[in-house]
Amino acid sequence: MLLQPTTPVSPASVLASVDASYERCRQITAKYSKTFYMGTMLMSEVKRRAIWAIYVWCRRTDELVDGPSAEFTTEATLDDWEAQLESVFAGRPRDDYDVAMVDALEHFALDIQPFRDMIAGQRMDLQCSRYETFEDLKLYCYRVAGTVGLMSTVVMGVDPEYNTAPWASALPCPTEEAIALGIANQLTNILRDVGEDARRGRIYLPLEDLELFKYSEEDLINGVIDERWQALMRFQIQRALKFYRQAEGGISVLSPDARWPVWSALMLYRKILDVIAENQYDVFNRRAFVPTVRKLLCLPPALLRARVL
Repeated sequence: MLLQPTTPVSPASVLASVDASYERCRQITAKYSKTFYMGTMLMSEVKRRAIWAIYVWCRRTDELVDGPSAEFTTEATLDDWEAQLESVFAGRPRDDYDVAMVDALEHFALDIQPFRDMIAGQRMDLQCSRYETFEDLKLYCYRVAGTVGLMSTVVMGVDPEYNTAPWASALPCPTEEAIALGIANQLTNILRDVGEDARRGRIYLPLEDLELFKYSEEDLINGVIDERWQALMRFQIQRALKFYRQAEGGISVLSPDARWPVWSALMLYRKILDVIAENQYDVFNRRAFVPTVRKLLCLPPALLRARVL
């Protein structure tokens, strides 16, 4: 369990050192997102430390609505968290985890808006537990995950050679591609966690899609796996894959030292969809995870793509 938003520290309070704060962020990233952590280890030290700090901030934000104390979270809680975010961007850390974020801001020109947008995504979770259309869900996915793409792109950096290349204007916008990767990852999370979310009274699959495949909310809550469900899941997986394909187009624009980590992260996370299919789309009783050996096998082809694409 991570620390929740705190009250402002007093002048006499002693926070963790920068190195100690980053180490805490590293440990949390390694514990809670093994696939993501593997990708960060391919980055330069300054970049991976900043990514760990961002990951922990995002996780803490998510835990306000999905964590052990989520039942006590209100709009006022999120207001307080947004105030703490403002303090971080003003260079005033309130707790040990904030220290790493403040230091990351000194190295990278991160914009506060994606962070605010992510908090807005948590507000959506407080306000509703169903999404009628995919467009509704897409906004949610942008806020809780596409924003991570925006944050990360600033840290990854764009290859300066493209800025002066005569064909630069024809290249895909890395910002849009970064958002697409975040949405793809979130759609993957949603498909993997259907059963868990249903037990908490939440359905993220668009209701219009359930209706299209004649699959009811009651079927989902009861974990019914039949031809309707399998067809619905194949449809959802194809949608997620479309966003992964869109994201691929922007990787070549990134700084050379970021391409292998991003290709690796994309390929590793996309493998979760393969496992869901291999499990006959049973996301009610089996959690889809990619074995370590399969993760390691992704690294060489990811490196090849980083060098030639």
